[in-house]
Amino acid sequence: MSRLLRAVLAAALLALLAALPTTASAKTTWLCKPGLASNPCAVGTGTTWLNADGTVKGPVNGPKTKATKQVDCFYVYPTVSDQKTPQATTRIDPEERSIALYQAARYSSLCRVYAPMYRQITLQGLLQPATVTTKMRDTAYADVRAAFRDYLKNDNKGRGIVFISHSQGTAMLRELLAKEVDAKPAVRKKLVSAILLGGNTTNKDFKHIKTCAKDTQTSCVLAFSTFNETPPANAVFGKSSGLGRLAPATGGTVLCTNPAALGSTKPATLTTIYPSTPFAPGTTIGALTTQVGMPTPTGISTPWLYAQAYSAQCVTENGVHVLKITPLPGAPTLKALPDATWGLHLVDANIALGDLVNVVLKQTGRYVARARA
Repeated sequence: MSRLLRAVLAAALLALLAALPTTASAKTTWLCKPGLASNPCAVGTGTTWLNADGTVKGPVNGPKTKATKQVDCFYVYPTVSDQKTPQATTRIDPEERSIALYQAARYSSLCRVYAPMYRQITLQGLLQPATVTTKMRDTAYADVRAAFRDYLKNDNKGRGIVFISHSQGTAMLRELLAKEVDAKPAVRKKLVSAILLGGNTTNKDFKHIKTCAKDTQTSCVLAFSTFNETPPANAVFGKSSGLGRLAPATGGTVLCTNPAALGSTKPATLTTIYPSTPFAPGTTIGALTTQVGMPTPTGISTPWLYAQAYSAQCVTENGVHVLKITPLPGAPTLKALPDATWGLHLVDANIALGDLVNVVLKQTGRYVARARA
């Protein structure tokens, strides 16, 4: 990829994470919702354990799916659409189904997952920022906001909520949480936690919602961007400069919460979980995921792969605050894509998915206990 194209990509992402909101939205189209006939977020928890080098170690018990799920998860997916226009429709394509499987489906053992389609800025729009208008960005956010209001009115019924997002999805949820949750006490009471990955969430985004410092804390935010090398000073992720109107002009520290060791800066081993099924073949993200370097053993009968192959700690280097991972003996060195300024953006949601699910399990228990008290 040329230096010019990389620069255009980075500049486009900065614009994408900037101002959003106010146009009306059409009726919600649900990618994931309880009861859908074809739901990419509803899969089993069968899991195969891999050694650090990617060879098969054997089966491992996945989490037991709770018979009665006492909280919901509201998931907003990242930039993934391969539609050949700058803004996507709400048509469900293979890439949206795959990203929901990769990033949200594992949580379905704990919560009912709701994931709306929204008219996001596509990969083509990201590459051609001059074709993207303010109205397009407004429309994307309006879809997410309308879907959340739809969910609150028709489906929530007083239940706690875990918010989950990545990249463009995190741009949407930073805005939504600030205006529709943090600013509204009755809705804020429903917040179990928010997992806002790869979107430069800062410690000044919210007035009332705190940063998660331990795994039994609720009504708090987990956030990080993953790198495996010292991030360059011009990194796209890990600093608040220029990233959206929610990043205060006076600064604000981009959050890094290590889900394997909340509240600590010491290294901790991550539990990586990702699907055994390749990401939608023939799509742009599908091609990129094959280049990152995650092991892809064949002949796996379970829907999930599990490995403990990396340690991680939150660091600040070159003024950039990130989750920096280090391979354990035998583990592959993952490749930054499209270049070093993006770090390991493509693995943010899965590199510590086992740890994130475990944190949500504990937070849910604490939330439900308090609600009953």
